[in-house]
Amino acid sequence: MKILVIGAGGMLGGQLIQKLATRGTLNESPIAKITRHDVVLPPPPPHSDFPIETIMSDMAAEGQASAAIKDRPDVIFHLAAIVSGEAEADFEKGYRINLDGTRHLLEAIRLQGPDYKPKLIFTSSIAVFGTPFPPAIDDEFLSAPLTSYGTQKAICELLISDYSRRGMLDGISMRMPTVCVRPGKPNKAASGFFSNIIREPLVGLEAVLPVDDSVRHWHASPRAAVNMLIHGAELDTARLGARRAISMPGLSCTVAEQISALIKVAGPAAAKLIRREADPTIQKIVAGWPQNFNTKRAIELGFVADASFEDIIRIHIADQLQGKLN
Repeated sequence: MKILVIGAGGMLGGQLIQKLATRGTLNESPIAKITRHDVVLPPPPPHSDFPIETIMSDMAAEGQASAAIKDRPDVIFHLAAIVSGEAEADFEKGYRINLDGTRHLLEAIRLQGPDYKPKLIFTSSIAVFGTPFPPAIDDEFLSAPLTSYGTQKAICELLISDYSRRGMLDGISMRMPTVCVRPGKPNKAASGFFSNIIREPLVGLEAVLPVDDSVRHWHASPRAAVNMLIHGAELDTARLGARRAISMPGLSCTVAEQISALIKVAGPAAAKLIRREADPTIQKIVAGWPQNFNTKRAIELGFVADASFEDIIRIHIADQLQGKLN
């Protein structure tokens, strides 16, 4: 079993590779090799009983996708993208990275010939949906994004479904909740504040909240997200039929509920480090995002979400801060 992780330098890619290295198998097959791909050098790989190689290149550049799959990986996790705020701010870069890079990958797979049909797990986004929303978005709700990022993800979903329908690959597009709490430093994602207002106060740092406390959103911990990706790779996609894009389960809560969970876990002093500073640009982007889902289809297929936002915070503490807090 050979695995390619595109976007391996990101938070989710790194945690996915760590989990696979610990497991040593995927779909009951021993892992022979993992290839890490990114435009930047990922952190040192984890210890494993199999080789972990690294390729640095731009998937959107001519010929780089073909080079990345030259040894025909059996499973490809495609996690690479520029984030929502950056894709909205830089129209050309968003389409080049988020759409052209994916299209080049699909074409590289197709041009390998009919004897190569890898499993492709693509991280899509709930940004493929746009207002007006029902109380909970179900599996029949239409995809009508209101951002360039959401549009790019929606186009990739359609491409993956079509290439799968034609037997060129075996793809699944997983509409991931916003991953929270993200470790590391703040990034340019419009959704970054959902993590910032938890992560920074837990270590005694101030965090800025750019939206109102009443904003509601759909979340999953990094641990739950990695487990979803692995479950997607092991899923019999015949159960999906022609509908290869699926919304992942998550946890719906307001910013106020996030802060309440922070107080329950870390005490009121942590919440006092949150500074409210309205940002009209972020407010406008977030106002067009989904708030709640009914993910019956994903749950029936065995995908599992976090039970509470308190659990999400405790997972962050256990996985990222164990031994670092007083």
